[in-house]
Amino acid sequence: MMSIDEGVRPTLATDGDPPAAPSRRPPDHRRWWLLGTALTLVALGALSLALGARPLAPEVVWNALTDPDGGEAAVIVWEHRLPRTLLGVLVGVALGLAGALMQALTRNPLADPGLLGVTMGASAAVVVGIAFLGVGALTGYLWFAVAGAAGASALVYLISGRSAAPDRMVLAGAAISAVLLAFTSAVLLQRPDAFRDFRFWDVGSLAGRGLDVAAQTGPLIGFGAVVALALARPLNALALGEDSARSLGAAVGRTRIWGALAVTALCGAATAAAGPIGFVGLVVAHAARIIIGPDLRWLLPCAALLTPSLLLAADIVGRLAIAPAELSVGVVTAVIGAPVFIALCRRSRLGAL
Repeated sequence: MMSIDEGVRPTLATDGDPPAAPSRRPPDHRRWWLLGTALTLVALGALSLALGARPLAPEVVWNALTDPDGGEAAVIVWEHRLPRTLLGVLVGVALGLAGALMQALTRNPLADPGLLGVTMGASAAVVVGIAFLGVGALTGYLWFAVAGAAGASALVYLISGRSAAPDRMVLAGAAISAVLLAFTSAVLLQRPDAFRDFRFWDVGSLAGRGLDVAAQTGPLIGFGAVVALALARPLNALALGEDSARSLGAAVGRTRIWGALAVTALCGAATAAAGPIGFVGLVVAHAARIIIGPDLRWLLPCAALLTPSLLLAADIVGRLAIAPAELSVGVVTAVIGAPVFIALCRRSRLGAL
């Protein structure tokens, strides 16, 4: 006779019913997408160290990194290519997170990091520092740009009111940006000497920046990134509408305030370090949404990996396109970003956030 332990099975089926199939979770391909984007970023970082007006072999780059001897290759790697590669990664992470965060906060598919007046606030503050305070070094521009970005964002929130509704934020940001643009243009027209210095920063470039620039902006970008990733769950709830978000326990007002603070830190630091770089925050957020879906727990890390990959690729193209001269990364991203954005518009519904 069969014992009880041998005869009892986990699932009992009635006579005539097929046996129940074991339930298995479908494979989550999003992890593989994230792994692929991370490996792409690593590969582009290696190419950024090796390629330029003077290409370097992989073993030469490795020796220069691990055992710098003061030779020409070590100088090229440590003083030129390594700083711009690290800065490209930092700026890319900041702009990617800021773009995805802005679109989630405002529920506006065309939102980019400059929507809250952050970019124009940074530009206006840099103009003030150059024209009226005699700031001439790039490291001096940094904190003016960060302060200007923070001040513009705070002003947008004061105008939009305590509710910080998305439509009011968009209108307030557009108004503040228009006023700051007029102010910046008026100062530069009256001060041609300031225009010459401002043009170097305003073009949007990773070249000419040292490791000290990455060291100064890195902590601010790190703070913004941590806040942005922590807001993924409440922003997912907010995508269902304010009433639904509140019923799910999300603090709508607090989420928007922390989100705006993260955007200010991310976009302000990135703009301060590399100047205004357009399109990447807007385009990559949509590309990441197509690749990995609308869940911000996955979308934000994907955007944070895709955007620096795009920036490094654009920087490499800018170095090689007209070598030994260079195109600034802001020019290349505009050339690449416009057709990519048109393709995204034709492929997907931008209104589906």
